[in-house]
Amino acid sequence: MTYHRHLKYAIVFSSLFSLAPALAAKTMYIDDTLYAPLRSGEGLQFRIINKGLKSGTKLEDLKDNPDTGYSLVQTEDGQQGYLPTRYLTDQPIAADRLKQVTQELSQSRTNLQQAKSDLQKVQQERDSLQQDKKSLEAQVATLSQQLDHVKTVSSDAINLDKRNRELQETNQQLQNKVEVLAAENDRLKGKKETDYMLIGGGLVGLGILVAVIIPWMRPTRKNDSWA
Repeated sequence: MTYHRHLKYAIVFSSLFSLAPALAAKTMYIDDTLYAPLRSGEGLQFRIINKGLKSGTKLEDLKDNPDTGYSLVQTEDGQQGYLPTRYLTDQPIAADRLKQVTQELSQSRTNLQQAKSDLQKVQQERDSLQQDKKSLEAQVATLSQQLDHVKTVSSDAINLDKRNRELQETNQQLQNKVEVLAAENDRLKGKKETDYMLIGGGLVGLGILVAVIIPWMRPTRKNDSWA
């Protein structure tokens, strides 16, 4: 009778568990036990549907039954069954935790090495930037000197241009005076030639006049004999 009563309770609980909503599920793990058999009901009398779940196997805890000490669980491939609640823990087993910690430590070391490498690159870039800064400062100083020189040359060029314009104006004025003097010289030269011609003509006329008057003024022999 006791067996049948337990079987009846198992069937009832199994039905109730099958109707439980999936939202009540939480992630659990097989505790630090080598293998845990998965049964079709809550008790050793139920058949084993999975000969053994290895320690660390990830399961979904669908329902716990404190009265029987069993829990309805579901594997990652969808298989459901019962196993003792004492086999379950809400933390990965020590071996898995150690493995995870080891992986995290290895990743941390990798990250540290990467950080050191990045830091070294940053330091190299900083040194390079400092050298570039010094180079740029030297270029700025050189350009500043060149700018001052250009300003000086530009100022001299402006003064030279002004002086050049003044000289051009003076040269133009001198050219105008030269042209005036040349015209006056041509005028005087023409007048002088005219004067020479007048004087020459006068001398010729005077010579002719003298040649005519002198013979006329000379006494003739007839007049001499009368004397």
